[in-house]
Amino acid sequence: MSKLIRTILAGAALAAAAAAPLAAHSAQPVRETAMTASKPARSGYVEANGVRYYYEIQGEGRPLLLLHGGLGSIDMFRPVLPAFAVGRQVIAVDLYGHGRTALTDRPFTLENMGADMDALLGKLGYGKVDVMGYSLGGGVAFQLAAQHPERVNKLVLVSTGYAADGFYADMRKIQGTLTGQAAESMKGTPMYDGYMAVAPRKQDFPKLLDILGDFMRKDYDYAGLVPKLTMPVMIVFGDSDMYRPEHEVKFYQLLGGGLRDAGWQRETMSKNRLAILPGRTHYDIFLSPDLPRTALAFLDGEDKGADWTATR
Repeated sequence: MSKLIRTILAGAALAAAAAAPLAAHSAQPVRETAMTASKPARSGYVEANGVRYYYEIQGEGRPLLLLHGGLGSIDMFRPVLPAFAVGRQVIAVDLYGHGRTALTDRPFTLENMGADMDALLGKLGYGKVDVMGYSLGGGVAFQLAAQHPERVNKLVLVSTGYAADGFYADMRKIQGTLTGQAAESMKGTPMYDGYMAVAPRKQDFPKLLDILGDFMRKDYDYAGLVPKLTMPVMIVFGDSDMYRPEHEVKFYQLLGGGLRDAGWQRETMSKNRLAILPGRTHYDIFLSPDLPRTALAFLDGEDKGADWTATR
């Protein structure tokens, strides 16, 4: 088995186990809600720019668009989704070619999928929403926010960089080896089995691997789009992520953070946030109980800090 497949499976084993056994032992309750899988209040398909996207809606309150990572689906977030749905209406989507959303002949680009999410939200009747994306989903969320800043209230990007050189060099080499030929080796794995359980065209799995391989072999740099992220932004990484720490800090600086001291009363503090979750990797951060706690504090405006004078 290649190093690529071992790397993929490290995350897949966690992603596809998003069911009761993993949920039961993964963490303490978050926001007084047990992190167990729950059924959506509403689900279905909506057409956006020629793609028939599967979506699920759960909870009541301020809307939050939730986007999963590559070779996954909404199911990646099952253990933590109930925590996000406390006081919020979560709109979770299977991205293009993933889960229950089939591939078409359209090019696989972040720009296209970002535009799709704007169309999807409009067709579902939403105006301005909070958005959180992990990995591939973070890239889509980035594009949605850059293309349509009026659509996004607050943005959370989890394990998401702004340029291809943000990855460790050896990781880039591994990513570049992915092709459809890996499909046979992945049979019996959680990622393969998860796709086969819900995909409308199960025969497309090798095609999806080819497309993702081509996608990951391309260089990109979206630094020039960062100024378009005019809404409050939080970027979240694991302390052992696949992104270099220097890239993570540079991203925060491009957002206007980490450039000066915040001041006694936070008067020069950036509206944006950088969070590093300890003991987390790119392959398990989306299951961490620290992720809902961290993201929701930002989304709910509860990260304002304490008044030190109140302790006197």
